[in-house]
Amino acid sequence: MGGDFAPQNVIAGAADALSRSNNRFEIILVGPEVLLRQEVNKITSGDLKFSYAEASQVIDMHDTATAGVKQKRDSSISVGTTLHKDGKADAFVSAGHSGAVMSTATLILGRIEGISRPTIGTFFPTIDGVCLLLDAGANVDCKPQHLYEFALMGSIYTKEMFGIQKPRIGLLSIGEEETKGNDTVKETNKLLKQSGLNFIGNVEGRDILSAKADVVVCDGFVGNIILKFGESIPSFFKHQIKKVVEQNIFLKLTGLLLRSTLRKAFKSMDYEEFGGVPVLGVNGITIIGHGKSTPKAIMNMIFRAEEMANKNINRRIQEALIK
Repeated sequence: MGGDFAPQNVIAGAADALSRSNNRFEIILVGPEVLLRQEVNKITSGDLKFSYAEASQVIDMHDTATAGVKQKRDSSISVGTTLHKDGKADAFVSAGHSGAVMSTATLILGRIEGISRPTIGTFFPTIDGVCLLLDAGANVDCKPQHLYEFALMGSIYTKEMFGIQKPRIGLLSIGEEETKGNDTVKETNKLLKQSGLNFIGNVEGRDILSAKADVVVCDGFVGNIILKFGESIPSFFKHQIKKVVEQNIFLKLTGLLLRSTLRKAFKSMDYEEFGGVPVLGVNGITIIGHGKSTPKAIMNMIFRAEEMANKNINRRIQEALIK
């Protein structure tokens, strides 16, 4: 029941995931069962591996982040997370209230031993692949130890999910020099230098898209500002290109020819391609999607959750903390 277009987009995306995977897994739809069955019946003849879990409440964007474990314990977020906690599901995926998903995952699933704060990241396209930015808004105020843990989890996630053997870790600051940044950044720099991670030093905002680092670490206050600014770039450039093209008939004709090229160029910046972002540090697998998630985004969120389960990301994090 999560997202601006739930349950229609959620069910359509889930159906696409089952169809494309040839029913490789089962999807449990959580919410008012009668409503969910009605929506499923509109798009499928019943040959897809859906099952249902009843949840009578929905957390909306006006609720607090802790509503899933306090005021609305029968919400789809709380019920779905509990199914995962009880071993009845291998992962939980939601495009609902991101703060509520994050809080519910932390309180119901608990933290991985040795992790003081779970984190959510976001993916940025680069000139040579993808950069994972941690934290993207879950932890506004961070201590050096928190940022070190983000770097560790980001390194493991990037290695296992993208096949990068020694992910390059960058610490976001106002300059490359070790002396630049606030006290938290300076202390974190020291921790990362001693960590055994492939730490390349401080990086600046311009380095995120240039493929200088595979993982960039910062606190959630800075990370969320960068995320929201990044989300505005594609629509801004599309608007600017359209405005320039409409002023010249020759450019209009050229624009038609270049449309497919421009579409491909902007595709790498489309959140739908990544689907959603993982909550790293909780004792389970939770994927958070954009509130405006399309069926395609939902489908990719489900595939990402399946891949995380198959690759035992949490066990890899636990093993790294023991070393």
